[in-house]
Amino acid sequence: MSLLEARVRVRRSPQSLEVDLDADPGDVIAVIGPNGAGKSTLLRALAGLEPMHQGTVRYDGRAWDGPGAARPLTPQERGIGMVFQQHLLFPHLTALGNVAFGPRSRGARRRESEERARRWLTRLGVEDLADRRPRELSGGQAQRVAIARALATDPALLLLDEPLAALDVGVAMALRLELARHLADFGGIGVLVTHDALDTLTVANRVVVLDQGRVAQVGTPDEVAQRPQTEHVARLMGLNVLRGQGSGTAVALDSGGTLVTTTPFEGRVNACFSPAAVTLTLAEPTGSARNRWPGTVTSVVPHGAAVRVHLAGPAPLIADVTPGAAAELGLAPGRSVWAAVKATEVGVYGIAAPPAQAPLRSRYV
Repeated sequence: MSLLEARVRVRRSPQSLEVDLDADPGDVIAVIGPNGAGKSTLLRALAGLEPMHQGTVRYDGRAWDGPGAARPLTPQERGIGMVFQQHLLFPHLTALGNVAFGPRSRGARRRESEERARRWLTRLGVEDLADRRPRELSGGQAQRVAIARALATDPALLLLDEPLAALDVGVAMALRLELARHLADFGGIGVLVTHDALDTLTVANRVVVLDQGRVAQVGTPDEVAQRPQTEHVARLMGLNVLRGQGSGTAVALDSGGTLVTTTPFEGRVNACFSPAAVTLTLAEPTGSARNRWPGTVTSVVPHGAAVRVHLAGPAPLIADVTPGAAAELGLAPGRSVWAAVKATEVGVYGIAAPPAQAPLRSRYV
């Protein structure tokens, strides 16, 4: 039996949510998927902020919602901590007062609450800001205080809804590493909604992919990164994934044309390759690469030491090229190019069958 057992069923128009989620102590689960997939709705249902039409949420054998619960427990009764994209600190309280609020609201004495708050502010590197109010804090400082406020209550379940999305890249990276360090020692369960692959790979030990209100994939960060089952996740992880029908070493692509690999496979398949494996030329290539497509550049952006190029065409692709190559080819939006990939660079794997959708009935029936 898992510490958290959730069967979340939420009826919403135009799309319902049907997600099964189990977790053990110390698990940090990243929930990813496109906009509208149901990620924030899942968090709100776990917190008791979103009414479920059907289903159950149990923690350590205790029913929070559904059969076995006389009524859905409030967020306070569930003992959860929440951190949102916007820090939502109390504007009239200092940083210390904000962090101490949780323990105080759960019965701790003022001195004990403030001592606990100071310890968490220190752990998150903002102890010198204890007497400042939210308007006197930068975005990164305020989010550190918000995380300290959530952790100071020693929550059974920590829910984080894109907590780093509003921060600039440097601040987000520093806070991401600190958050990963603290969650590594966290004895409860963390659920992190994110659109950033770095959050998934740095903070989480499990990944749940949502698509249209259903679970499309579950696995470790490495498993999901190496074998994404949805186009959104493939793009999030920085991979090219083309879907089609495998027959031997040939894949008839859904988008048209045929892709060649060196790995035989029969049936529905994803063909996956790195952006670094894509070679761009202005004329149709004549080399050994058997996979080639015409395309039009839609964006050109720096990506570490490389330049990342997005292409539209029969096979929408991502290519990573050197700055020198980008300049030599004159890559810019609207530029026509050819993309080529060697068969040896293409990996293939089967497409998981979509989960069956159970009918939603009246609440708890």
